[in-house]
Order: sequence, then structure tokens, then C-alpha cells
Amino acid sequence: MEEIEVVVGRVGKPHGIRGEVTVDVRSDEPDRRFADGAALRVEAPRGSAFSHRTLTVERSRWHQTTLLVAFAEIADRNEAETARGVVLHAMVSADEVPDDPDEYYDHQLVGLAVHDVDGTLIGEVTGLVHGAQDLLAVRSVDGRDTLVPFVSALVPEVDLPGGRVVVADRPGLVTALPD
Repeated sequence: MEEIEVVVGRVGKPHGIRGEVTVDVRSDEPDRRFADGAALRVEAPRGSAFSHRTLTVERSRWHQTTLLVAFAEIADRNEAETARGVVLHAMVSADEVPDDPDEYYDHQLVGLAVHDVDGTLIGEVTGLVHGAQDLLAVRSVDGRDTLVPFVSALVPEVDLPGGRVVVADRPGLVTALPD
């Protein structure tokens, strides 16, 4: 069975002095993705001093609505501070789909045609940028690379079976500004 890599969270601020961190969950199954012993690939932000390539979940727990995770490789608050902003990836089965119909894995979106609300082809999804706000990376028909905030106001429709996404384009967002 083929596996793919998906984003499951982003490390937030340290919690306490023993290396626990808050995690901004990007998964529909956080209890499964952050189970004891789970190995996660790390994507450190540009310029980060964080040097680990993988992190192993030692334990996780919920504190009200915030997920707190202790990783085996992070021993104290100072190390936890260097992990801030790190994006966490997990391997999942390629035929697994999110439970929420408004959630998508990156591989489902890459390669989809991008149309404006009138149905005109304006580009293709080339990737996703994960951070505080997820962004669709789009290559416009004239070859420019742009980023579109992946929010329903700007991306009102994702049609996986039809192989397209609809972007409520604004001048300069995907299509070039008029002269």
C-alpha cells in the first residue's frame, strides 16, 4: 500500500520548563497522529536554528482546547523555543481521505486546474505553503507563480472529481494587474 506524507501540525510556544510545546493541529485525527511513539518528519522555518530532522512523540495531552506534546528529542524549554514554527509531517496511506469534506491533503490539490468564478482557466495548483495561514501555490497561465490564501472567500470551490479549484480572482492575485 502506497504511503504519502501529510502535514499534521505546527509547533507553537513552549509550555512549562520540561520541553513540552503547544501544537497547532492540522489533522482530523490528532490523537492518532500524536500518539506515543509516533515519528514525525520536521520542516523547520527558514533561518531556524532547529536541527532535528524527525521528532518522536513521547506523550501528548489536551489542555482545554490546546494540544500539548512532549517530544523525546526536546529536553527543556530552551530547545522547545528553537522548535517554534516547525511544521510536522506524518506518513499516511495514499487512499486515506480526511473525514471533513472541507479538508484536503496536499497531494489531492497539486496539479488541479485553477479557474476563476466565470470558468476561465487561470492556472494550476503547484503546491501548498503551510504556516499560520495555508496558501495555494498557483502557476498562472502566463507562467507567474502566485500564492492564494486557502480560505473559502477566495477559494469557494474545490472539485476533486472534476480536477479543478475555483478562485475568486482579484486583479493582481493570480491574473496580472491591468496596465
